[in-house]
Amino acid sequence: MPSKVLVANRGEIALRVIRACRELEIPSVAVCSDADESALHVRLADEAVHIGSAPPARSYLNFEAVFEAARETGADAIHPGYGFLAENARFAAACREQGITFVGPAPEAIEKLGDKALARKLAREAGVPVVPGTEGTVGAAEAFEAAGEIGYPLMIKAAAGGGGQGIRVVRGEDELEESVRAAMRDARSAFGEDAIYLEKFLENPRHVEVQVLADTHGNTVHLYERECSVQRRRQKLLEESPSPALSPEIRQEMCRAAVRLAEAAGYTNAGTVEFLVDGDAFYFIEMNTRIQVEHPVTEMITGVDLVKEQLRVAAGKGLDFGQGEIGLSGCAIEFRITAEDPEMGFYPSPGTVEALEVPGGPGVRVDSALYAGYEVPPFYDSMVGKLIVWGADREEAVLRSRRALSEYRIEGIKTTIPLHLRLLREEAFLSGRYHTGYLEGLLENGG
Repeated sequence: MPSKVLVANRGEIALRVIRACRELEIPSVAVCSDADESALHVRLADEAVHIGSAPPARSYLNFEAVFEAARETGADAIHPGYGFLAENARFAAACREQGITFVGPAPEAIEKLGDKALARKLAREAGVPVVPGTEGTVGAAEAFEAAGEIGYPLMIKAAAGGGGQGIRVVRGEDELEESVRAAMRDARSAFGEDAIYLEKFLENPRHVEVQVLADTHGNTVHLYERECSVQRRRQKLLEESPSPALSPEIRQEMCRAAVRLAEAAGYTNAGTVEFLVDGDAFYFIEMNTRIQVEHPVTEMITGVDLVKEQLRVAAGKGLDFGQGEIGLSGCAIEFRITAEDPEMGFYPSPGTVEALEVPGGPGVRVDSALYAGYEVPPFYDSMVGKLIVWGADREEAVLRSRRALSEYRIEGIKTTIPLHLRLLREEAFLSGRYHTGYLEGLLENGG
């Protein structure tokens, strides 16, 4: 196992990794920007190093500052969490060159799966269904011919995109030329390259992802799926497991497909294979080569500590359980708590947390870096915490979630807690009959 782990992140995910290290009796190192010097992850780590000013490019994304912090503290492993450096193949390769263990997949796997067009090709070769689209990236001229074969509506996607960015929906031929040019400009601006590909646009599908875990000894397992269809602008707001939409047969087929893809990519460590589901058909869309924001949902229904497993796999240890030993128990729901005002179009709401009361009781878990008096900075992602609730079945999980959310009190900033309470009263959610366009339709119709 590593002798010391540097956590190259902030907020609740940094705390999550620090706590896993503490339970494994591994010393941890926090890094922080000017804006995070009083943050909770800095307080809880065994050591902390200031690495720069508030803008991420001058701190959390600064390779040399992170490596200098590792050298200064003697950390021989780096856990990137999610976001920032987590899916950066160059950073993972630089860790290898520095003789530091990167807690995640090999840089080759990150690069292979990070290009969405290449990942689709790999999926097809592994017998994993993909949404109809181009075989690889296309130029402006090729896009017109490909669009005629795929049919409308379709999506133009940045090959290097992710997190819902770099996507344009085209509903007719008259929109295609300008949309292709705009998509290429957007891709170049956001990701540094203008490579795009085309994909059939599915109206109101569901978004379901499968958690996989693989060691360096050839063992790959899945830990079932997470339903992620409650989204706003392709950003997830609520996740649950198991999905209320999948039959046992489709669940098994999808999970096996995820394992096949991970094996075909030579993948190791924790990762997530994402699918769109249309009726009984499912299609691969991308693989996230990192731990996910919503990983606690999987931990609650399987009892597997994914972050500890990440650290063990990174140390070269084999999985000490097989597929047949991973059970699926009850239902879990995760609510992302963001510092935004849903009544004002999700306008950001940074500021001072004047009072904080956190829910508890059976089946309730809160992953958060908030405390009373904490100043939520305006420089980073708006998520300030996650409420994860488990129940013996979906009905109990929903009822328990209502109770827990009603206990959750954050004063001084606006949050998404009231919206989550509203969702838990909506018939479409209660029946499990919702899709990726559901939340935006609800907000448009009901404010």
